[in-house]
Amino acid sequence: MKDKYHPLHYGFMTKTDTIKLDQYLKFIGVAPTGGQAKLLIQDGHVQVNGETEMRRGRQLVTGDRVTVLGRSYQVRL
Repeated sequence: MKDKYHPLHYGFMTKTDTIKLDQYLKFIGVAPTGGQAKLLIQDGHVQVNGETEMRRGRQLVTGDRVTVLGRSYQVRL
């Protein structure tokens, strides 16, 4: 049986192969709170795979590239 838990770097665990965009922004330290993550997204400062993303619930998968205010991060679940 395949393990349901997939480690992210720094020991973060998720039960699925996805993570919501706003949660990811908090996890990588770009936004200390969910409210700040929401504002970054709504103000158009976040891109996923080169496209501006306005949905904070966007599901990210391994390999996605998230860019916030010009700095890029590779998603690894």
